Amino acid sequence: MKLIAKKFLKNLAIATPLAFVPTASVMVLDAIGVSAESFKVYAQEERKTRKTPALSQAVYKKLAVPNGLANPEEEGVEPDFKKALEELKKLEAKDAKSWNEYEVANLYNTFGYVYYSLENFPQAIKYYKLVVAQSPNIPEGLEIGTIFTIAQLQFVSEDYAGALESLKKWFTLQDPMFITADNYSLLAQAYYQNKQFDQALSNIYKAIDIYKKKGELPKENWYSIALAIEFERENYKEVVGILEILVRNYPKPAYFKQLAGVYGLVNKEKNQMYLSDANYVAGFSDKQQEVLNLVYMMMGEGYSYRAAKVLEKGIDSKLIDGTEKNYELLSNAWLVSQETDKAIDALTKAAEKSGSGDLYARLAGLYADDDQSKKALEFADIAFKKGGIKREDSLYISVGIANANLARWAEAVKAFEEASKDSRSKAFASNWKKYAESELDRELKLAADEKKANQAKAAKTPKS
Repeated sequence: MKLIAKKFLKNLAIATPLAFVPTASVMVLDAIGVSAESFKVYAQEERKTRKTPALSQAVYKKLAVPNGLANPEEEGVEPDFKKALEELKKLEAKDAKSWNEYEVANLYNTFGYVYYSLENFPQAIKYYKLVVAQSPNIPEGLEIGTIFTIAQLQFVSEDYAGALESLKKWFTLQDPMFITADNYSLLAQAYYQNKQFDQALSNIYKAIDIYKKKGELPKENWYSIALAIEFERENYKEVVGILEILVRNYPKPAYFKQLAGVYGLVNKEKNQMYLSDANYVAGFSDKQQEVLNLVYMMMGEGYSYRAAKVLEKGIDSKLIDGTEKNYELLSNAWLVSQETDKAIDALTKAAEKSGSGDLYARLAGLYADDDQSKKALEFADIAFKKGGIKREDSLYISVGIANANLARWAEAVKAFEEASKDSRSKAFASNWKKYAESELDRELKLAADEKKANQAKAAKTPKS
């Protein structure tokens, strides 16, 4: 935040050389993202009239020297803040002891501005506090405005505790009719930085409500403050409401992404998926994990074909790594979408990247289910050779079905017999085994009957 404020320093100009200097405060306020409109009122009118000592012509002339150096009227002449500081120190050492409080306040006010311009914020704060110390012998507007300046400088200096105390004092002194939404916003930020979230939230909503009542759109950073606080307090329903306002009025990719994520926290999974998909289509999802999360959401909500298309495009474009895991996920998406050929193709790529036989075992199952029995037996053989199969019982079932489809009943019976050794597949494998055994018996019987018939036929045939 200091760096943001510093870039404004070179452009500062003093509005009036001897009275209260509003410009420094205006620039600090801009630097921390708050409107200066609430501050400018001090240059226009005061709440009350105080009887204060007069500023003599002699003192005016003496102060005009450092003020002229800090804010030269000649066109093209750069401010000489260091020289101005030298002149101020001379006045402080020799003349100021005989000045009245209002004259001293003008001296310290100029000190504060020059130190601010030199980016020496601690010294600027010190001298602005000395201005306030001359109260009640200074105009009330000067006192109130200087307290506000101190608060802002403390804020920029990251002295949040000091800034909060200064702002609280300012709020007690300022006429309520001149307190604006920007003031409440700054107070909210100070409370937030001091981790007093209840007070921060209360004040930022005051700022928002003031604008709403005027029919104006509250500022983006006000909603951002409310968003941060509500998120900190895990009030996710409120977070959703704020983000919905932000995406409508300040559409940015970050807000759309955040809203999609928070929808998941309030059990609006379909909204989360739809918005995440919209973010993807709009080009906001440019990271691998974001797209993979979208794929998983689509799979979970039953949009497997869309998930497969998104994942396939991601892999083809190199946004998503073509790993074993991702190709396996792609295969699952295609399989649920009843795109068996594409599922087999993706699973084959996954298996080729795998060091074990488990994915080859699954390929054997896919080929068996697709009536490609020879391919099923081919990949089953690879799976057995590689090892590392998680469910050998399932693989034996695939082998059994493939052999059955090829009318290789003896091999089928052996495979189903192996599968039935696992309790998870026993019932299913046993039924298939009975069927294969009956077909094998029938085949053997047909073969035996054919053999007898051939033998009888041969016996009846006359020998030559």
